[in-house]
Amino acid sequence: MPVSEEQVKEALSTVHDPEIGMNIIELGLVYDIAVDPEDHVAVEMTLTSPGCPLGEVITQQVDHALRAAGARSASVEIVWSPPWTPEMMSDEAKERLGWGIR
Repeated sequence: MPVSEEQVKEALSTVHDPEIGMNIIELGLVYDIAVDPEDHVAVEMTLTSPGCPLGEVITQQVDHALRAAGARSASVEIVWSPPWTPEMMSDEAKERLGWGIR
């Protein structure tokens, strides 16, 4: 059975930004997910800042999570456009950080 986009999102929700302590889905860091018929999963994502010292760690965790979810292969592309802003976070993430919803 092919890997679904929902399975990919569930897998990515296990990957946390170590500095913020929230998962990359809630933080709004994942911009695009593509799954091909051979279960290759490509993820386009960003980091909270270009100088994020843990970018390589997060990328490795994404790769591991995707393979654990059933991806035959995975690729992760870090992009900087559009730049990440706190407004990209889920409402739940904003609330947990005490930023409230406006």
